[in-house]
Amino acid sequence: MIPKLDEYKKQFELMSDDSIKPGLEAIEEALANVLNPEKELRIIHVAGTNGKGSTIAVMEAVLRAHGFVTGVFSSPAILDVHDQIRINGKPITREELEYVFEEMEAAGLSGMLTDFELLTVAAFLAFRNAGPDYVLLETGMGGRYDSTNVVTPLVSVITSIALDHIGFLGDTVEKIAEHKAGIIKPYKPVVIGELSEIVTDVVLSEAKATKSMVRAYGKDFTMQQGDIETFSGMSTFEIPVRNMKGPHQAINHAVALEALLQAGVPLQQEKVAEAIAHVELPFRFQKIAGNVYIDGAHNPAAATMLVRTIEEQFPGEKVDWIVGMLNTKDYAETLKILASLANSFTFVDFPHIQAAKAKDLQAVCPIEASRVVSFEEVELKSSQKYIKVVVGSLYLLSSLMRQ
Repeated sequence: MIPKLDEYKKQFELMSDDSIKPGLEAIEEALANVLNPEKELRIIHVAGTNGKGSTIAVMEAVLRAHGFVTGVFSSPAILDVHDQIRINGKPITREELEYVFEEMEAAGLSGMLTDFELLTVAAFLAFRNAGPDYVLLETGMGGRYDSTNVVTPLVSVITSIALDHIGFLGDTVEKIAEHKAGIIKPYKPVVIGELSEIVTDVVLSEAKATKSMVRAYGKDFTMQQGDIETFSGMSTFEIPVRNMKGPHQAINHAVALEALLQAGVPLQQEKVAEAIAHVELPFRFQKIAGNVYIDGAHNPAAATMLVRTIEEQFPGEKVDWIVGMLNTKDYAETLKILASLANSFTFVDFPHIQAAKAKDLQAVCPIEASRVVSFEEVELKSSQKYIKVVVGSLYLLSSLMRQ
């Protein structure tokens, strides 16, 4: 479900399937029909269970601070399809996207692709038309068979690996790691975040097979804590202020900087520090009012990082959680983690075909203080006593922001 995509499909009479069909044959054929725009781009390809969006946001901010023009393809949508394709920090305009759809219609792509594959082709065409210096490309799901995995990047990035999308990617972290590691390309450097030993072994095995150099957080580069954080990797940078909070964001920032350096981007201390002091990303512990925050933590690993962030920023505080999640996620384990800081839980139904029913979330709630509300009843005003955090599916958060 990609908001407003159907408007363009209808306008240009382009058919595509809204299902998920992992594999590259269809998109490779479609891209050949539009003369392979992806081959003209300088790309950094990013996969990972969590941290992709934050890492890309940091790279985008640092690149733009240095005067480079950026292209970003990300998912899911924050508000609608336009913000999934960004050029120099701004969502693609209606006119720009209409031009791209005209190109795809003329190339006879109707009926060939899934919705996400169609949007991936649209992104590559948009970037070829705009001519950015660098394209930051986020995988949709997994890596090896994801529609974005048709590129030869400057560097491949794997931010983190945990259990997620187990129906498609497998029920162990090793199986999921095999999918993520599929973005590694022959002789191209790989930058990885803080991965477990068993996951790192999978990545190293893939890298050995492709003769790719691996740069690992904690071994080859770090972000050292202190009054002033210090990034040490291929180069060294001091970070006086980091706007995106949480210990996991320190790792994401380090991965972003090392990836840019491995891609050959010349970075300067002042511009790196300036970018990191101001970079932000919607739905990543984003303050929307008083003591009200929203965060897209939608699996146990992300919930753990969110809890650590709150403990760091608000020691000893309790949280009134408002939660909506997809039924494809491990919501029982996620709620168990969030419960460590809970004053109360409010569960909400929201408009998505895979949304878990609020009553099903409540049924596995670890504490008694819980209730169920409709989407229209969600209250985003400050509470009197406790921090309020809306958490879970990005589809829930984006729907709330569109109200």
